[in-house]
Amino acid sequence: MLVNGKWDADWQPVQKKDKEGRFIRQVSSFRHWITPDGSAGPTGAAGFKAEAGRYHLYVAYICPWASRALAVRALKGLTDIITVSVVNPRLSEQGWQFGGYPGSTADELNQATYLHELYTQVDPDYTGRATVPVLWDKKQQTIVNNESADILRMLNTAFCELVNTGPDLYPSALAEQIDELNEAIYSTLNNGVYQAGFASSQTAYDEAYSHVFTTLDRLEARLADGGPYLLGDNLTETDIRLFVTLIRFDAAYYGLFKCNRQLIREFTHLNAYMHRIWALDGIAETVNIDHIKAGYYSIKSLNPGGIVPRGPQF
Repeated sequence: MLVNGKWDADWQPVQKKDKEGRFIRQVSSFRHWITPDGSAGPTGAAGFKAEAGRYHLYVAYICPWASRALAVRALKGLTDIITVSVVNPRLSEQGWQFGGYPGSTADELNQATYLHELYTQVDPDYTGRATVPVLWDKKQQTIVNNESADILRMLNTAFCELVNTGPDLYPSALAEQIDELNEAIYSTLNNGVYQAGFASSQTAYDEAYSHVFTTLDRLEARLADGGPYLLGDNLTETDIRLFVTLIRFDAAYYGLFKCNRQLIREFTHLNAYMHRIWALDGIAETVNIDHIKAGYYSIKSLNPGGIVPRGPQF
């Protein structure tokens, strides 16, 4: 990680843990918002107006948080409005690196070798981890936001005057239900698989494992009524937030993260639901199973030999 703008040590997956060995995730640092007129959003400063070609996403296909930003970009018709760079899925000793793997790209905007160089370009004294996604402003040469939950919301609304396509993924009539589902799914499943995989005690692992499968069982039952999405006929951001975990589950979380009670393909309704989301226009292009497996299985603390399994077939 970076300490006062300097890379301090080899990259490690566990950011912080509590006294019981529970994995604790770092809070995002850059929280500005793009808005239609450039006014300030819910957090951060003003000055980020929605403009075609002004903004850029730095992402990793391995990362579910980055992939959900890519998914909303596709659903909202923003692929020609917001450009993208993809980092190498295999984590280096200095974290995310550009190029050097099929499907990854060089950093043509800033000529960085490592993602953390973008953070120190914006804040020379930055302390913390350099995470994806990063939403970058080409005009001001700065990071707008590195919190994927914020990025989903702004991509849903900020560019509607430029490209008015795709569903409203956060309709006001469903906002309360979306927020409640988001929190439940994030704490026990999206982040729960990481809490299982990076647990440093049996107690922490058992707790996380229980949360993961309790939530999957509840979601399986919720989808049993035949509705296409979690909130019936309405595709919302909650579906995207769930999909990015489901699509990685059999390939990485089941084996490497020890969430091995059951594969997603063995859940009748969740499996069908996952494939419905996959089939939406543009979503399949945001998923790269090769990057997902190469990235997760490059985590030395979990897989010292670096061997990537051949299966499963999606």
